[in-house]
Amino acid sequence: MIGLELNGARVAFSTRQGGVSKGPYDSLNLGILTEDDQDRVSENRRRLAAALQLDAGRVAMGWQVHGTELQEWAAPPDRGGYAHAGAELPKVDGHTTAERKLALLVLTADCLPVALASPERIAMLHCGWRGLAAGIIERAIEAFDTPPAAALGPCIEQCCYEVGEEVLDAFAGIRDAADGRQLSLRAIARAKLEAAGVSQIESIGLCTSCREDLFFSHRRDNGVTGRQSGIAWLS
Repeated sequence: MIGLELNGARVAFSTRQGGVSKGPYDSLNLGILTEDDQDRVSENRRRLAAALQLDAGRVAMGWQVHGTELQEWAAPPDRGGYAHAGAELPKVDGHTTAERKLALLVLTADCLPVALASPERIAMLHCGWRGLAAGIIERAIEAFDTPPAAALGPCIEQCCYEVGEEVLDAFAGIRDAADGRQLSLRAIARAKLEAAGVSQIESIGLCTSCREDLFFSHRRDNGVTGRQSGIAWLS
């Protein structure tokens, strides 16, 4: 677990360690939509919430579709999908709330989790290249009255992320976005945050593909893998 304080909020990025799952999902897999045993995933989610001293019923999440939609949470989810596997989830890749001790969670297995925080509001974003290109960061920042602080979690780094021309073209105007065919989600997110006036940016520079001991990686494991998380809440 990697945790930090961020502008009046708490942020945590889980690793694959400390759970009960087996095989390619070993061990703290949080993804129900995998071939892992759902009872094990539910136990992993319970363990994560307990480790963070959170009520699992006050953890909100969505069905991620690599888009830019954000869900505003004014109250905890009604039998939400984190604590109750199989519950209906909003199809969103970002969440925001001004409610205290309501945790917002995204799942990742190479994409970049981005937390935004002010003393009155938080947002948690799942940022793949499509979401970044479509403006999920810019859209989330619009929910804040002033530029928030940001935290960039572990993701696949430039060393391991070779992409095609259509992806490179989407970020052609961003300095340091790519080195040849190797794309940096982290550099893109940082550039977009800075362009929006965000000056406090914390960054966990660990590569999910390189660090098999710590993280699941969709690309490294050819899609047969678990999911870790980024999670934030107003403390």
